[in-house]
Amino acid sequence: MLSDIKYIFRYREKAVDRVMLYISLVCALIVLFHLGYNTDKATARQFAIITKWIFYGLMILGMVRTALSIVVAQRIVAAHYGGLVLIIYFMVVAIARTAHLDFVSFLQQDEWLYLGILAVFLTELSKSSLFFDNFYFNPTILFVISFLVLILIGTLLLMLPRTTSGQPLSFVDALFMATSGVCITGLSVIDVSIRLTGFGQTVLLVLIQLGALGIMTFTGFFGYFFSGGFSYKNQLMYSEILGHNKVGSVINTMIKIIFITLFFEAIGAVLIYFSMESADFDSNGERLFFSVFHAVSAFCNAGFSTIGDGIHNPLMRFNYSLQLVIAALFILGGFGFAIVLNLYTFIKRWVINFFNRAFYGRPFSYRAWVISFNSRLIGWTTFILIVFGTACTFFLEYSHTLAEHQTLWGKIVSAFFTGTSSRTAGFNASAMSEFTFPTVMLMILLMWVGASPGSTGGGIKTTTFAIAFLNIVSLARGKDDLEIFRRKISNDAVSKAFAIIMLSFLAIGLAIFALTVTDGDKGLLNIAFECFSAYATCGLSLGITPGLSDGGKVIVTCTMFVGRVGLLTLLVALIKNTRNRNFTYPQEKVLF
Repeated sequence: MLSDIKYIFRYREKAVDRVMLYISLVCALIVLFHLGYNTDKATARQFAIITKWIFYGLMILGMVRTALSIVVAQRIVAAHYGGLVLIIYFMVVAIARTAHLDFVSFLQQDEWLYLGILAVFLTELSKSSLFFDNFYFNPTILFVISFLVLILIGTLLLMLPRTTSGQPLSFVDALFMATSGVCITGLSVIDVSIRLTGFGQTVLLVLIQLGALGIMTFTGFFGYFFSGGFSYKNQLMYSEILGHNKVGSVINTMIKIIFITLFFEAIGAVLIYFSMESADFDSNGERLFFSVFHAVSAFCNAGFSTIGDGIHNPLMRFNYSLQLVIAALFILGGFGFAIVLNLYTFIKRWVINFFNRAFYGRPFSYRAWVISFNSRLIGWTTFILIVFGTACTFFLEYSHTLAEHQTLWGKIVSAFFTGTSSRTAGFNASAMSEFTFPTVMLMILLMWVGASPGSTGGGIKTTTFAIAFLNIVSLARGKDDLEIFRRKISNDAVSKAFAIIMLSFLAIGLAIFALTVTDGDKGLLNIAFECFSAYATCGLSLGITPGLSDGGKVIVTCTMFVGRVGLLTLLVALIKNTRNRNFTYPQEKVLF
């Protein structure tokens, strides 16, 4: 009998996967209807019972399928890891709901059932989504399309009745919020803490997480994790999407990106949880959700908060340990994954050296350029910008917004938080309306520069700003080449840096012009600040966002999308010419 089952499963495995996909799709739609649309209490109770049995049914199906797959393969392979993780999750939640243990009481909430059902659908979808062997898309176009699709899905979810308290969001408002979440901007036309329900805030949280890393990264990761393989064409496609030169290690890179993100967010959530008082929340579940939401929002440089006024709220305004944790998260998120990995390699190497020296008496082994050139450039530029932003904020706001802080330590932490958050994070520990004009202009500069390449932040990027500035210094010294850290910067890098700067001013200028037409009554400074914040995906605002007209909201929405994807990326996707020419034109000098 077992041999017959193995025979059927081996040759019908794809059909089984397809059936599981359809079952999980129907179950996910039921959950979404229950969470987002159904408002009748009697029907909601029936749906809760149905959802519970769906959860247990999927658990049994998943256990049977994974067990049969292991029996057929006669060993545990990569394709089984995802199924085993889901089985453990299902069993933990099931035991917590039936045992009624106090220390796992938070797992008894129905939300964990919904999360499990949606996780099954996501994994089944990911297993069927590696479709690049069948056709080819320009990776840049695919990257842009993935963001558009995610924004559209987020818009539809945010328009569901149970997503908001009171009247559902209009299409324009939902589109604005979805774009702000996916583009990790933080600008909001509504009060997230009041208008969005727990379900709505969860939708926004998912949009932030997917938007920060890219839906393609998550799809590729889950597809590999739950199917156990990547074709060579898949690797080529994802290597171009991730900007990774080594095709063979693209899977490794993708997995590292996911785990680095989840690792720092988990640590941040724990630290945030213990930095807040339990008396400030109605339950441990609310406190836990607050911690997770702010950890994800901070590391992804989104700037959203589930509490009114955000970090400026009295609960957090003078909580300096909380501010330092959040600042550490968005600085790490703004470094870029490649830089974090490089620093990890450097620290790991020195720890091993000290361990070998202390316990085995071995000499230190040195290796040239463990810290790569890009890590050095980004590290120094980020350090200078942090010191510059903190110092300027401290002296400019000492007698203004910093006056409410009684201690010198409080003033320094608040200045540090404001000076670093202004670059791309979008959190504000002081009221935006109380900042002086010079500080507002400083924020515009820091927002425009933004975070580092390959990070969750926006702006023109620290490397672009550094190369452009150093090139000006090099020209002033009469040098023909740009050199730093005993390395010569290629001419195409310098040209790209100035192209990005020019395109940023063009996009921001067009946005400012358009907003002066639709919302000219808001004032030029407020409009300019809003456009810089939207393009840099920062999220800070002088307070005009909720009062924008529908036309103004659409303009800011487009600006956020262009700033997240990159205008140069859009131009490359639309007009890239791949034909090679075998001739060059004569060179001419241009007068300046």
